[in-house]
Amino acid sequence: MFTCQEISAKIKIHAIQLGFDACGIAKAESLGQDSFRLTQWLNAGHHGEMKYMSVHSEKRIDPRKLVEGAESVISVILNYYPEKVQSDPESPRISKYAYGRDYHRVMKKKLKKLLDFINEEVGPVKGRYFVDSAPVLDRAWAAKAGLGWIGKNSNLISKDYGSFVFIGELIVDLTLARDRPVKDYCGNCTRCIDACPTGAIVADRVIDSRKCISYHTIENKGEIAPEMRGKMGNWVFGCDICQDVCPWNRYLSPHREPGFNPHPDLLKLTRKEWFEMDQKRFQELFAGTPVMRSKYKGLRRNLEFLKSAQ
Repeated sequence: MFTCQEISAKIKIHAIQLGFDACGIAKAESLGQDSFRLTQWLNAGHHGEMKYMSVHSEKRIDPRKLVEGAESVISVILNYYPEKVQSDPESPRISKYAYGRDYHRVMKKKLKKLLDFINEEVGPVKGRYFVDSAPVLDRAWAAKAGLGWIGKNSNLISKDYGSFVFIGELIVDLTLARDRPVKDYCGNCTRCIDACPTGAIVADRVIDSRKCISYHTIENKGEIAPEMRGKMGNWVFGCDICQDVCPWNRYLSPHREPGFNPHPDLLKLTRKEWFEMDQKRFQELFAGTPVMRSKYKGLRRNLEFLKSAQ
């Protein structure tokens, strides 16, 4: 029989072999301070029209509500920082996380294999895997598992991989050796807060979605608020400003995941080509990527808004 520590080590090693960049483990229990922060954020209306954030709150703060008998939350991160970025500084821009294949599919495929490995090596376990599409506070669990800390821009920041990382979890009814949270290394730095053109970072680790460029270009399905005019720069899907200025993202190595590589033409698109894009070209460039969330209609709306503001 393997010890708890040996099983935990095996899981972490296999997670790396599957392509994840880091893996940590936390005890499955009700969240304390993070639960309080979530309640305050919702009460302030900072979630805007994202109604899904206000439902299943009991599941968001207690993983045992998602997996009966849950004992451990295994968190993983996967670097998505690209080797190259969009070349035309005048063209509409999309967030780096949306360059390649939808991360939900990439991450879930790897997490399923990790769960299969646990079942094979340890024995039948009850477990579920999650990637940003269920009531799970991903960043809170990753921080509890020692994979990084929550920065002032509310992103998880890893000392080794910065904040350009995707997060996933396995919640299992298996007792494992737990990792310790790491120190918050943001210190007195306020570069992300100072750089946000819309003032969306209203306090340390508090984002008002109603002011956020990413929210308006992705989550907001209605008209973009008039007060955003002239403040969105060239961002047409998401926004990386608060991450691009972060000192922890200065010397990052590019990802190793082939699925995150963009369509060969995407990074070369000129401003003219973006505004002349039809639905067929949209499908060619973005099929299977996160940009499909906005659909052609949503991207067209964002492009027209940018044009009207310039």
